[in-house]
Amino acid sequence: MEIEKQNNNDWDLVIKGHTSLFDIKFKDLWSYRDLLLMFVKRDFVSFYKQTILGPLWFFIQPIFTTLVFTFVFGNLAGISADGLPRQLFYLSGITAWNYFSDCLTKTSTVFKDNANIFGKVYFPRLIMPLSIVVSNLIRFGVQLLLLLIMMGYFWAFPVDGASFHINSSILLFPLLVLLMALLGLGLGLIITAITTKYKDLTFLITFGVQLLMYATTVIYPLSSIDLKYKKYIEMNPMTPIIEAFRYSFLGKGEFSIWSIGYSVGVTLVVLLFGIVIFNKTEKNFVDTI
Repeated sequence: MEIEKQNNNDWDLVIKGHTSLFDIKFKDLWSYRDLLLMFVKRDFVSFYKQTILGPLWFFIQPIFTTLVFTFVFGNLAGISADGLPRQLFYLSGITAWNYFSDCLTKTSTVFKDNANIFGKVYFPRLIMPLSIVVSNLIRFGVQLLLLLIMMGYFWAFPVDGASFHINSSILLFPLLVLLMALLGLGLGLIITAITTKYKDLTFLITFGVQLLMYATTVIYPLSSIDLKYKKYIEMNPMTPIIEAFRYSFLGKGEFSIWSIGYSVGVTLVVLLFGIVIFNKTEKNFVDTI
């Protein structure tokens, strides 16, 4: 449903039931920016409202995950860390992956979680998934700060046989964050549209995201993969992003403009398809959810 402002004296608003699937309503999104900020605040407060440690979980989760990965994949399995301190190698991958996966999993249930709001009042429906992407930036920022702190520690107390350095490709950092956000948003929009009709698919989301992580270079470097499998790992659009992220901050990873270009192309296609199917589903999802 679209609300369009008119310039005549008879009507202030005209409600239309038919709009284009490609109508993103940028003007409406900007007009409702205060609502977006309110949803961001709501997501942050409600998630940690009844926890003992509160926002400290932003630090605890990546620290424990890094320790487990270091012990299991580093010490027990002996997987290469590409000449980096193992803790930095795993934490860099976890930081990038967590932001993408949070955007995907939380957006993938946006219709189901907010059906009571969507069925009562008009606002641009994309405001809700966009608020999820923005609110997850807070957690990402905290985990990035943790990564920088750990980098400072290993710079002051280096590990024998391991080294790292920041290089000029860090200028691409804003682009990498945008790609993670838009890719997670696009995939989430597709999944939430599908699960309005096939609700049992929601049980596969968390499991599927975990499996997808093992098809990226979060726990192993791309350089250590056998050539016959490498091309399949590179087909995952998150692989070039994580490799570029690790290369920017730590100086290790297989980074190229062509690989980032591939991720940009896939992200734009996924995002466009996600918006189209989201716009189509939002017209009648209240009747099916």
